[in-house]
Formats: sequence, structure tokens, C-alpha cells
Amino acid sequence: MANAISANKAELLAIATSVANEKLIDKSIVIEAMEEAIQRAARARFGQENDIRAKLDPQTGDLRLWRVVEVVEEVEDHFKQVDLKQAQKLQADAAVGDFIVDPLPAIDLGRIDAQSAKQVIFQKVRDAERERQFEEFKDRGGELITGVVKSVEFGHVVVNLGRAEGVIRRDQQIPREVARVGDRVRALILSVRRENRGPQIFLSRAHPDFMEKLFAQEVPEIYDGIIEIKASARDPGSRAKIGVISHDSSIDPVGACVGMKGSRVQAVVQEMQGEKIDIIPWSEDTATFAVNALQPATVSRVVIDEEETRIEVVVPEDQLSLAIGRRGQNVRLASQLTGHAIDIMTEDDASEKRQREFLERTSMFQEELDVDETLSQLLVAEGFVELEEVAYVATDEIASIEGFDDELAEELQNRAKEALDRREEAARAERRELGVEDALADMPHLTEAMLVTLGKAGIKTLDDLADLATDELVQKKRAEPRRRPDQRSRPEDKGGVLGEYGLTEEQGNETIMAARAHWFEDEESSDVPAKAEGEDAVADPSQ
Repeated sequence: MANAISANKAELLAIATSVANEKLIDKSIVIEAMEEAIQRAARARFGQENDIRAKLDPQTGDLRLWRVVEVVEEVEDHFKQVDLKQAQKLQADAAVGDFIVDPLPAIDLGRIDAQSAKQVIFQKVRDAERERQFEEFKDRGGELITGVVKSVEFGHVVVNLGRAEGVIRRDQQIPREVARVGDRVRALILSVRRENRGPQIFLSRAHPDFMEKLFAQEVPEIYDGIIEIKASARDPGSRAKIGVISHDSSIDPVGACVGMKGSRVQAVVQEMQGEKIDIIPWSEDTATFAVNALQPATVSRVVIDEEETRIEVVVPEDQLSLAIGRRGQNVRLASQLTGHAIDIMTEDDASEKRQREFLERTSMFQEELDVDETLSQLLVAEGFVELEEVAYVATDEIASIEGFDDELAEELQNRAKEALDRREEAARAERRELGVEDALADMPHLTEAMLVTLGKAGIKTLDDLADLATDELVQKKRAEPRRRPDQRSRPEDKGGVLGEYGLTEEQGNETIMAARAHWFEDEESSDVPAKAEGEDAVADPSQ
């Protein structure tokens, strides 16, 4: 044949094989792209209304073109239908309802048709290449990968990974690290996303997991699972901390990570551009781990508040700056490592705080329970903090205090309950004075004191409460460490309206949904009259 499509069968197959090998995709995808391109060209030649098919034999390169038509008794669409008489000329046993093949002659591709076919093939191949890249990398998140810097665009580093390209965004680079085109670079695959312009592979050199993967490569015991990295924190380019534990009592986890003369840790430090790394033994005991995490500072005492996930650390005066670190770096990394907010204070600060709290609680019990200072001090010394604890704790627990008896314990509990009732009544009166609806008092988990706080915040009706999001209601205020030098000013975190009361997110959700219940009741009640009117309309004609 002398036409452009079939002039060189071997050349068509050679092109398909070459493109498939170059783009690392299946040859059948390229063949399908060619067939689709030829089909479009044929439709342009014979009419877009025709159902034209093309088939390229992957072995011989033979190309067949045909039109599919339906056999009908009466033709309505001359492009896709044919009558029985005409159909039997093409296929002797044709019957009404059959689909038969009407062979078409080979076509010559003009310049426009050839260009259109080329675009179709390129698009198909590009889509297949993108899909192949996504399938190859989608499950490799968290792996280390090595590539070559291809370009640096607006501070973002584009890395050639061989079969794909990745990008290290500016915020995922190590500060002050200079990337040059042609440099080999190692990075962590942070995420792989499918986007319209193709799969986007995001890399990172600043993520803590990058450091963990480097240690796994340098320390065989970590790779084998004998030593486990339990926690890590980084200030990229400056300092990092890593908590390790050994599952074999004969192996020191810190020594194994450091290596002979520091060889192992130095290999990681060099890859991280000189970032200093503190290797810390991990402990299940939060207090012990917090002390280790604050190294090299010496800690005198640790107080843990599990509910607030805060740790109060007391250090000698001469260790304060070391514990906090330059611009708060040491305490910040220790906080990330332990998962707790850490407050650093000196012995004098801690003593002053304890004395202030002792006096405040003593004064509160003295006033509310109408008892003398000595008795109030005894209660505080035994660990009683709130009136609720005195009112609802077991009577024996109060009676067991030296100098107390059952009669005194019962009397103290009665007074505590009366004091709580007085507080509740005062809060109720203040709440009503603020104009807070009584309906809010029926909401779950809300006390009168909480309702006063809501009223002061301008939340006075069910609709006001229902309009809130859960975090706007119960999110706790982020408390700042008490001592933090050179701290930059930032907007105050006010927390939720009721953040100080310690409500959980679940309780907040339940409260807000209860406040929204009347919305749905209003919708249901508005539907009832409409339904009744419809029933009346149907009933009228029968009367």
C-alpha cells in the first residue's frame, strides 16, 4: 500500500517499541494510542457520525479499518444503521438486531490529520507515563531516595529521581544549605499526590523522619529492630534530639548510635549539614524521660500534670539558661520529644509558686468553710485543692487527717456542700442578670459558672451557642512557659470560651448538638402544616 499509515508496518511497530521503552510504559498503551489517533483521522475523513474502529496488529503491523453498523428493518440513522437487504450483501447470515462490520479502505493522512494524530498519541503516552510514576511512588512515602538537582526555582529545589521528578520546597530544606544544579542529594519522600499536571512527589530534608532514616542506614541495630527510635525532634540546621531504647539489655542504645569514636553519628551529622544531635535514652517514665531530654542541664525536680499534659521542671539557678537553651531551643526540642509542654523554673520560683498557691487555697477554705487558719492549712497540706474534693470525697479520708474525727469530717463536708450551693445560686443570679436564657441551663455538661462565662462572652441564647464550633467552645488556651528569654511577641491564644473548665471535645460536641436540636424540631413542625394542607386539597373534591 502507498498510504501514509501502512507504508511501513515495521516502522510503526519500531516507533511503538521505542516510545514504550523510553517512557517505561507498556507497548500496548502506545499501540492503543496509535489506534485512537487513526480512528479520529478516519472519522474526520468519513464523517464524525460514523462508529469507526481501527486495529493495529502488534506482531505484523497490519492495520484494519472498519465501520460498525446495526441491522434494522427501517433505517433512521444512515451512519450507524443499515437495512437487512444491504446488510446481507456484507454478511450473508445477517439478521435484524445484529451488529456487522463494514470494512473501510486505508486512508492517507494529510498534514493536519497527521498533526492531530501526533497530539493524541503524545497525550495518551503522557497520561500513561504520569500514571506509571504515581503507581511507582504512591506507596513509598517515608522512604529515603537519592537524586540529582535539576533546577532551583523560586527557592524550591527540583530533583531528578530517574523515572520521575520530586521537589524539595523551601520550608522542607535545611536552612542555609545551598543546592547547585548537578549535585547529588538525599531526601525523604514526604508525600505523593495525584494532580492534574501529573503526580507531585514532595521531598524533605528538614523532617525528623529524615534523621531517623539516616540513623537506620548508619546503625545496623536500628535497621534490625534491636534498637528502636521512640521519639525525635529537630530544629533543622541547628540542633536535634532523638530518644532511643534497646530491646537487648546487653546493647547500649546510645553507644550503638554514636559508634566507634562517633563514626556513626558523625555520618548523620555531615548529611544534615553539621546539625548537632543529642542522643537520649528513652524511658516509659515521663519524668525520667523529661529529665533526660533536657540534657545537658541538671534537673532538681519534676512535677507532671497529666490532665493538662504539662511538665513543671525545677532547675538550679545556674542551670536555668542551659535548660532553656538559646532562644528557648533546648526546652522546645525537649517538649516536642516528650509530647508535653514544659515549664522551666528555678528553686526560688517554685518555692514562691508553692507558697502563693498554699496561701490562696488556705484563704479560700477559711472563707468558704468558715474555719480557722490552722484547720484550712491542714486541709491544703493533705492535698485538698477545691471545695468539690472536700464535699464529695469519702468521709474516712478527711477523718484520717491527724486531729480530725468523723464528726468534724461530716461537718466540713456539709459546709463544703452549702458553700457550693451558695456559689451556684450566686452564679445563677449573675447569669440571669446578664440575660442568659434559662434554656441554656438545661444543656448537658454546663454549670451555672460556665453559663456566666458564656453570658460575659455574649452567648445568651440557644442559637448563640448552636452557632459555635466545638473548638470555639472548649479548646484550651495554650499556656506559655513561664521563663523563655528573647521570646518574640505573637498574637495571644485565647482558647475556647469555656477552655478553662476542662471540657472534653466529646462533651463540647454533645453540648452544641443539644443546642441545635430545636433547629430540627422547627423544620419538622413547619413540614406538618404543609402536609396537612396537601391532604385537605386531596379530600375537597370528594366532598
